[in-house]
Amino acid sequence: MSSIDPIAWMTQADYAKKLRPLLPPEAFLPNPDKVWILLINLAILLAGWAIADHLDQWQWYFLWLYLPFTLVMGNSVIVLLFSTHDIAHTRTIPNPWVRKVISILGLAMLWMPPTLWKAVHNREHHGKTNSLQDPDRNYLQSQPNTWGKWIQNAFVPSAEVNPILLTIGMGHAWGVHTFRNLTSVLLFNDGKTNYPVVAFQVSNKERQAIALELLGILGLHLSLLTYLGWHPVKLLLSYFLPIWIGYAGVMFYVYTNHMACRMTSINDVLVNSLSIRVPKLFDLLHLNFSYHTEHHIFPGLSSDYYPMVQTLLQTHYPERFNLLDAGKAWQIMLQTPRHYQDETTFTDWSGEKSVACPALNEDPLADNARLEVTAS
Repeated sequence: MSSIDPIAWMTQADYAKKLRPLLPPEAFLPNPDKVWILLINLAILLAGWAIADHLDQWQWYFLWLYLPFTLVMGNSVIVLLFSTHDIAHTRTIPNPWVRKVISILGLAMLWMPPTLWKAVHNREHHGKTNSLQDPDRNYLQSQPNTWGKWIQNAFVPSAEVNPILLTIGMGHAWGVHTFRNLTSVLLFNDGKTNYPVVAFQVSNKERQAIALELLGILGLHLSLLTYLGWHPVKLLLSYFLPIWIGYAGVMFYVYTNHMACRMTSINDVLVNSLSIRVPKLFDLLHLNFSYHTEHHIFPGLSSDYYPMVQTLLQTHYPERFNLLDAGKAWQIMLQTPRHYQDETTFTDWSGEKSVACPALNEDPLADNARLEVTAS
């Protein structure tokens, strides 16, 4: 895919214009199911914490019986992000105050103020996907070696990553991503901070909203910790472990969405994005989030119709559409460095490797030998 002639590039709008008439009108209607899914998963977390409040009365050798609740709560953290993600792209909740409250509840476990989410994801990421201006891309090797870049280099899947640090990073990388962007806009907001991948600015109104929402989220977490009595076993099993599991699940998707793709100066989402195949159970649980290129073409589309969009892409753009099994996508992540040397080349922290951005579709002409490392 990295060999596409710039003249042949298409924009997100080009794909949408061609494919939209082929989709049913109801695909673009607000889907209230996502609100109910969000509320159900909030209820699951509340039930888990209610049970956890009694863990100090359990014999220590029975504590392992709570672990299934821990796992289910971790999945709920994932679903809260993905359901809020869908709601934020649509007018499913027309009342702005109700939408704000629901979004805060949905993103609280992610420590993500909704106003910041709309800025960094809806505006910056979707409008500038995997370009030099995208805050969600890989760092450039030429960028300053800041603490933000060092942490990402240590945590993100790559050919150089330490497996122990990768494991730790799966549960913490989301927090680092949020902290970088939060502090950049709250403390500086000048677009010049060098520790995020890309610094961006928000309006004064947005900045005030982000600060107030963060205080609200902090209050929710402190209330929960107080309810659990700051008890170490309760906190480990019902707070920290579900958060780490949830963040790890989220980051698996986030890493494969774009980070193995080439950069593009034109927002050609079939070049700079990747969809993955996961077991159907995970598509059911995670609202078809694996259909990521489809989402970038139609951000406001009901996720129930992403499989239909994928079929259209395979029919009309089979040579351009990036689609891999999840395991293959992860393998590619672990075979390539994680910094951009230029738009079509990966390199490592030191800049001593040079690896062409790999083919990410299953076209038989896509040569996997492009993964081989050559001296730069």
